[in-house]
Order: sequence, then structure tokens, then C-alpha cells
Amino acid sequence: MKRLGIIGGLGPMATVSFMRRIIEMTEAETDQEHMDIYVAHCPSIPDRTGYLLDRSKPDPAPQIIEAGKKLALIGADEIAIPCITAHAFHSQLQSNIPIPVINGIRLTAEYLKDKGVSCAGILATDGTVQTGIFANALSELGIRAVYPSETSQRFVMDLIYNDVKAGRPVEKDKFIAVAAEMKLLGAEVMILGCTELSVIADEWLPEGRFIDVLDVLARSSVKDCGKLKKEYYEIIKEVKK
Repeated sequence: MKRLGIIGGLGPMATVSFMRRIIEMTEAETDQEHMDIYVAHCPSIPDRTGYLLDRSKPDPAPQIIEAGKKLALIGADEIAIPCITAHAFHSQLQSNIPIPVINGIRLTAEYLKDKGVSCAGILATDGTVQTGIFANALSELGIRAVYPSETSQRFVMDLIYNDVKAGRPVEKDKFIAVAAEMKLLGAEVMILGCTELSVIADEWLPEGRFIDVLDVLARSSVKDCGKLKKEYYEIIKEVKK
């Protein structure tokens, strides 16, 4: 069985959520049937969005690469990074880390293509939005990407930074407003493109159809390194109120 390496701490709660999803998705009746996981928990890595928006700030890539090399050295066979904004550095990371680094954004686009989705709404950090990594991956497969308005994007950033990362209660009204706008813009599915949004999704989501990139990462990790439960073959969530 392959061994999974996780570069975590980006942020800390998202890493915990990711590991819980891996365990829940694994078909196992004993401890020994679960996969071995090596975790580098590195919250000291500089903020990814901060650097993408202002290149004078500390570059997180060197520390992510260092963590990946250490995981490879101790025996990890592939790496998952439960931080979607870090995927903006994927090419650089893969070029410098000697084992495969799962590309959750590409896998998400491929999954939506397989399900016949033609338009997806992107809920992500300003850094992820600015890089266009979701839009590029989707457009390559003929899927249109729509983004929140300026006001709604501020709501998304509030949910990520002022609520989850700050350890405060989620402002549900803001999430409800963003989801409603995405539906009006034609999004058939909303992509939860930040792991802090995944942490919210552990407890609650507004009405709509969602795909969580953290679920995509966990599903791929289990398929590669363990045995996936059949109920996780489908991972688009439909929430009705």
C-alpha cells in the first residue's frame, strides 16, 4: 500500500478536516487497513494569498518544497496539500519535489467534466481568483467559470480569514448571499475552492450544489493509497432548505 504525505497547517483546521475525510472515506474494518500517513504540519509557512497579491511579501514555495522533500525522504509515495491557494505553485512544487504532488484543481475540473457540468462558480481566496488557476483548468475542458461580484468576494474573504482562520463563528448570511448570487450567474455547481470553506462545510452549507476540493483531494488520496468506500464515488453535494 502506498504511503501518503500531507503538507499541512495551511491552515491548521483544514488539515484536521482533511485527515478526518480520508479516514471516513476509507473502506477499513481494522486499524491496519487504513493507510499510513506522514504529516508535515507547517503553519509557519508564509500566507499564500498574501504573496500572490504582493510579491514583496515572503514566498511560501521554498518552505513547501522543503516540507515535501522531507516527506519523500521518510517514505511518502505521494503528497497532498490541503490548501487550495498553494496549488497556484503546483508546477514549481512538482518540479522540485521528487514524488507526485496531487493536483486537486485539475482533478476537480475533470470530475465536473465527467458529470456534464458546463458552468461552475468559484469560491476561493483573492489570490486563487487572481491567478485564474480554476478558470484555466475548467476552460481547458470546456467548462465556463463564474466568480462572485466584488462585494460577494469580500464576503468570501471574510468567511475565510475573519471567521474560520480567526476562530470566530461563521457569518451564515454572507455565505447565503454568495450562493444565491452564484446561482443567478448560472453556476450549476459551486466549487469550494478554499479549505477554510471546507471547514464550514463540515457543519453547514447554504442551499445549492457544491463540490469541495478537499473532498476531491481526499478521494484521490484514498484511491491511490487505500480503498475507497463506494458512497464516495459521487462527491457533489446538493443542499436543499
